Amino acid sequence: MELSDISALDYDDPAPMTHAVDYEHPFATMMASFDEAADRLGLDPDIYSILRKPDREIQVSLPVQLDDGTLRVVEGYRVQHNAGLGPYFGPLRIQAGVRMDELRALAGWMTWKCALLDIPFGGAAGGIRLAASRHSRGEVERAVRRYVGSLIGDIGPERDIFSSDVATDENVMAWVMDTVSMHARHTENAAVTGKPLALAGSHGHADSVAQGLRTVLGQVLTSSGFKQGGARIVIQGAGMRGGNLAQLLVTDGHKIVGLSDVHGALYDERGLDIQRLLAWRAEHGTLRGAPGNFERITNEEMLVRPCDVLIPCAVAGTVHLRIARQLQAKIVVEGAHGSVSSRADRVLSELGVRVVPDILATGGGAVVNYFEWVQNRAGYSWTAETVQERLLHFMTVAWDEVSKLAAEHDVSLRMAAHMLAVRRVSQADGLRGIYA
Repeated sequence: MELSDISALDYDDPAPMTHAVDYEHPFATMMASFDEAADRLGLDPDIYSILRKPDREIQVSLPVQLDDGTLRVVEGYRVQHNAGLGPYFGPLRIQAGVRMDELRALAGWMTWKCALLDIPFGGAAGGIRLAASRHSRGEVERAVRRYVGSLIGDIGPERDIFSSDVATDENVMAWVMDTVSMHARHTENAAVTGKPLALAGSHGHADSVAQGLRTVLGQVLTSSGFKQGGARIVIQGAGMRGGNLAQLLVTDGHKIVGLSDVHGALYDERGLDIQRLLAWRAEHGTLRGAPGNFERITNEEMLVRPCDVLIPCAVAGTVHLRIARQLQAKIVVEGAHGSVSSRADRVLSELGVRVVPDILATGGGAVVNYFEWVQNRAGYSWTAETVQERLLHFMTVAWDEVSKLAAEHDVSLRMAAHMLAVRRVSQADGLRGIYA
């Protein structure tokens, strides 16, 4: 592929710009894994040419009336990557710096993740180019509703299902559902996942990614010869994903020796008091200033501190080439899409560091979103225990399949996961054929 021909959006200029993307970029990271998997599988060139590009890319302009009565036009996007296995499915984010090439990467990851977990969805991703924190709730709501209205012919429970992401909490997803429903003239709760329980959301949604990470971590620790409980773990991110995971892992007997948020990191080789730190963060909105006898260091410093397992749950490219060369962790579990860049991944492989890829490790969120869609379609709500039991089953089966394929082909977990996912999607596209 030609990485020099990737469209993106500059953070300050709403107009698309073309620029070269380096190999540390999320889109390059996603495509590197896909290309290698396709090559190892001997993928048919015609199927390869289909899968290497999204099916559709949609851009809309959204006039939004601000609280002072003035009008502002913001941009909205939706990338629909592949629908071979079923309707498109993927996150909606509200972010000032949202870029089209990052959405392409995210949509691709969603395609591979759903295929890997045997979920009958294709991948998609969307964004509204707006700094939600700088606008009132009413302004954000008007932007979201206009965005949904502009895409109404391209989304829905059988076309493209939205899930939550950056700055799109369950209330935002409720606005999405309501807007789709108003256009349909009946309630379309299956068009959106991540909704409040009162609006046909699912039990287990809030900590679904953390529960999936917990399951996969248990599997990789066992297969790597670690005893259950007692691992020294560093987690980057203390929000819904990282914070929930930290609490779960402490319950399992592990030591969280490092924890961070955007303002900095805390490290103590004896183990941090996670409950106390998260209570402080819930009250103050940050780990900054939290009392305790631990080191206060930067995020980068924390990443390279000694530990058994590093779990980056923040942003893409956290473990880049320079970090990889200094890493002291024995295992890296990607807690966010593209946490390890393609170059860093090669270095970690050479160093013998085992990496659990994002499309497997973060699969719990996609699984429970799928459960919500199924419940909405059936009109029947599952208990929290049922959701947890079925989530564990999906994650364990995916781990077993990836581990088996990795052993059979003598490849990394990342390559095995992508080979399995690409094979499933390519088979579906091949069986469906080309409509012309």
